[in-house]
Amino acid sequence: PLNVLDYCLHKLDFILMMSVNPGFGGQKFIKETLQKITDVRQKIVQLNPEVRLAVDGGITSENIAAVAKAGADTFIAGSAIFNAISYIDSIGKLRKALAEV
Repeated sequence: PLNVLDYCLHKLDFILMMSVNPGFGGQKFIKETLQKITDVRQKIVQLNPEVRLAVDGGITSENIAAVAKAGADTFIAGSAIFNAISYIDSIGKLRKALAEV
């Protein structure tokens, strides 16, 4: 539960949120995670604004902007890059989507 952060957020440098069920790569992003990202960002703003908020799982060029708008500032994109024909093109698409936020 997010209220655990009330007791330890002041000791953290970053929070890593999973947006898939841990276990294997290539899973789809769980859309309900967006609200949880927003809730965690609010806690960060209130308790320790220096904390980074990373999201791992299902990050693609189609959803990275929504994840950023929800409050994430660090993105772990494995399959979106490594399953692509061109790493450079895939990273470029992710960056372009973020630039539009």
